Amino acid sequence: MRNRTYSGMRQLNTFEERFDYLVLGGGVGHDTFAHDRYLNQRFYQSSEWKSVRRDVISRENGMDLGLEGYPIFDKPIVHHIIPMTPKDFEEFNPLILDLDNLVLVSHETHNAIHFGSRVLLREQWTERTPGDTKLW
Repeated sequence: MRNRTYSGMRQLNTFEERFDYLVLGGGVGHDTFAHDRYLNQRFYQSSEWKSVRRDVISRENGMDLGLEGYPIFDKPIVHHIIPMTPKDFEEFNPLILDLDNLVLVSHETHNAIHFGSRVLLREQWTERTPGDTKLW
């Protein structure tokens, strides 16, 4: 797996470039936490995670992949750029809370990153203007 970081992603200017940088290319049925899910779920309830999560949301100003014009209106997801494993949670790998390994994404972007499909991405929001007669 290539070494990816938040600071590396920030060098890219477009949503598509950032998505391509982060995409994992997984698929349905690929290994997940399965019976070890309790490890990450317990962690995601910790005060350490909640604090870092707030920092990431604030840093990104509520924008998907940190880009203006891509506001997240539903529940934002703080995504680990380098995916975590059960072992990472058991041994408390420092990358779990490393701000250079975290980025704010929408639910759609999160799924697209994991499944490696641009089809799952939403279209950029278009601001409505007076006289605009096109219904979404």
